[in-house]
Amino acid sequence: MEPVHPEFRPDPEATRAEMEAQQRALVDLASFADEIAFDPVAVAIDTPLARDILEWAEEPVDPSSTEPVVVGIDQAFLEDEAVSAAVALQGQDVIEVACGRTELAVPYIPGLLAFREGGPILAALDALDVDPDLLVFDGNGRIHYRQAGIATHVGVLMDTPAIGIAKNLLCGQPEESLDAPLAAGTRVPILADDSVETEPGTTIGYVVQTRQFANPERRHVNPIYVSPGHRVSAETAAELAFNLAAGYKLPEPIRLADRAAEECKD
Repeated sequence: MEPVHPEFRPDPEATRAEMEAQQRALVDLASFADEIAFDPVAVAIDTPLARDILEWAEEPVDPSSTEPVVVGIDQAFLEDEAVSAAVALQGQDVIEVACGRTELAVPYIPGLLAFREGGPILAALDALDVDPDLLVFDGNGRIHYRQAGIATHVGVLMDTPAIGIAKNLLCGQPEESLDAPLAAGTRVPILADDSVETEPGTTIGYVVQTRQFANPERRHVNPIYVSPGHRVSAETAAELAFNLAAGYKLPEPIRLADRAAEECKD
């Protein structure tokens, strides 16, 4: 998988000002409207995939299949290396797992995740034989100070539809209070505030409650924060995240990529 806009390849040696300038430049090419070639229902996963699903696919990919390919991407870290895993799903099957690793050259800085993790992510995507129809990142897309989270950065770089899934809210303001546990299926818009470089009140993502316990007052599951990265709208990103969740809080592509990233460390 080759970059379409290699000028946006993240440079870990750039200054912070240069990194932020690149983010602002790539957002001019980002599309937060639907440009996907499939119905979000087409990628729905009904049940969690088997525990041994991360074994390398032994069956060849069926070239005649028209089902969309969804690739989940997550990272793990060694003392001086960043490791990424890309897990390709088609229907209910894992069809490919690819790993990438690079030197860990940038510390964790909120808002500059692509410059810390972009190298191994691109290496993992380059190792894939299949072409993704959708990239799903453990990280943010438009829910970002400059609307350029890792899902936006890599989505624009590869010019591929992408969404971001985060466990915590980086910026923006939910349209309503999240103090009480949400029922499964609830979606709450996240609006831009003064921390985001766009028109205040713009919907930049959604709080999505993928699952919930029967008695959330005693024990509850926290929501996830979903945002479009590139070529997907905020509403469709939320729908995709919910459809890809299969009994767990995290959507299957992210859950499996998390496990694969740990295996890639070995």
